[in-house]
Amino acid sequence: MQDSRLSADAGRDVAVVTGASSPLGRALTLALAQRGVAVAGIARSAFEAGHPGIHPLAADVRDPRAVTAAFETIRARIGAPTILINGAEIYPHRDILNETPESFLDTMQVNLLGAFNCCHAALPQMVVAGRGRIINIVTFADVRPAPLSAGYSVSKGALRILTRALVADLGDRFPAIVINDWVPGTHKPRKGVPDGVEPARAGEWGANLALLHDPAINGLVFLQDREHLPPRSLKGRVKDRVLGRGRVRLRLK
Repeated sequence: MQDSRLSADAGRDVAVVTGASSPLGRALTLALAQRGVAVAGIARSAFEAGHPGIHPLAADVRDPRAVTAAFETIRARIGAPTILINGAEIYPHRDILNETPESFLDTMQVNLLGAFNCCHAALPQMVVAGRGRIINIVTFADVRPAPLSAGYSVSKGALRILTRALVADLGDRFPAIVINDWVPGTHKPRKGVPDGVEPARAGEWGANLALLHDPAINGLVFLQDREHLPPRSLKGRVKDRVLGRGRVRLRLK
């Protein structure tokens, strides 16, 4: 299978990145700002912007009133967001026997409710404008949960369902609001994996994806720098080869 390369155009976009103080969040905000995008970075606590095109805001995404206030500030300062990247997350390492309803709910509130709160704040203006981009940063943790990660795995799986629900509700009526799941891959500072992806490199991929407004990619899942195709059984793969079927996988430029 041969990859197809896509190009990105910054245009007049205004982006919001949550989890902006994390290594990946910083890389995303910087990569977007360097492409000429006005970027609002939301984090729970204050952080240094590192670029004149980045506007940092402190807000807890779990709190819908704080999110609403943050988006009102963003619209007043730099304009209505056309891009939303939901990257705020927590990953507590906790055995299920040590998990409590409160701790489990807290993980769900950050990883899932936080994304919903931001979508709820951003979508009305996207609908009025007739265009927009939403990227939910996800993992495949729900497919095979690792030990000590019940809250994280469930919340990330639910976030992937939220993406599909958004596409189901909006896709036909507002095809220019393009929504994707993106799996950036393991990156070193978060996981401490020696061969993980550098945040700066992942940030380039994420920025390129965010600047793609093509309705044809609505609902697709991207893994690192390319489209992630659903797994096929051996029988299905053999049948596709015999019939000459198959689809070109898209790759970010």
